[in-house]
Amino acid sequence: MSSAVTVRVPAKVNVQLAVGAARADGFHDLANVFLAVSLYDEVTAAPAAELTVSCAGPDADQVPLDRTNLAARAAEILAARNGLAPDVHLHIDKRIPVAGGMAGGSADGAAALLACDALWGLKTPPEELLAICAELGSDVPFSLVGGAALGTGRGEILTPVAAGAFHWVFAVADGGLSTPAVFREFDRLTAGTQVPAPEASPALLAALASGDPDALAATLANGLQPAALSLRPQLADTLAAGTDAGALAGLVSGSGPTTAFLVRDAESAAKVAAALEASGTCRSTHTATSPAPGATLL
Repeated sequence: MSSAVTVRVPAKVNVQLAVGAARADGFHDLANVFLAVSLYDEVTAAPAAELTVSCAGPDADQVPLDRTNLAARAAEILAARNGLAPDVHLHIDKRIPVAGGMAGGSADGAAALLACDALWGLKTPPEELLAICAELGSDVPFSLVGGAALGTGRGEILTPVAAGAFHWVFAVADGGLSTPAVFREFDRLTAGTQVPAPEASPALLAALASGDPDALAATLANGLQPAALSLRPQLADTLAAGTDAGALAGLVSGSGPTTAFLVRDAESAAKVAAALEASGTCRSTHTATSPAPGATLL
């Protein structure tokens, strides 16, 4: 057994998020085009007398340190499947915004799973790790694999897709948005309408594969954006500030409230990030590139 294992795991942006009507189980069918970006959390697993979680980073005070944390749940599930006690200390070095629509909690779940698997010398097959990820949450499987993928079902059924290199700026809002609350608002806004079955956009997939930022900018879409803007109207000011500063396109990332801006190159990213910081419409910014690798042992 190792003394400690660290796994690095990326944030994600949804370049397309098509949302179907609510299912009988309360979930929604999705066509979710995920792109992993070079903004990372690191999770370190070390032997301990019992399962404990600690966290450091800008939003650390917002991270639950009990058994509701997906990292803790990942350790519990993996241990139970192998007849082990989940005696591990998990330390999260947090850089991905919390409750920001960038799958930070899901990323930590995937990272903890991989770290505990290595710490305990289990050598769990990749398909079994993915099954545990799907049990943890809809976005967790993508955090494990990274790159670019189409997620269907509730987002957990992944098909890899081709992606060129792109540059991004992310504007972090004050406070988080609850993903279930955003989906409830989506249901309220679409009540009484015929919600089409979600499908990936062929134009978007082609643009993603081409690496052409103008083509991708023209096809970015998030079906949850109206709901996020309804709950947090001031995000419209952030989106306007980013596009006014020269971003090719902006959208709410996932369920928000982080906003994502596609830019042409690193120079544009620095300019847009500086303008967003000066605008007073966000708390902080991050620049990143995509695609990024999934959960990786360091």
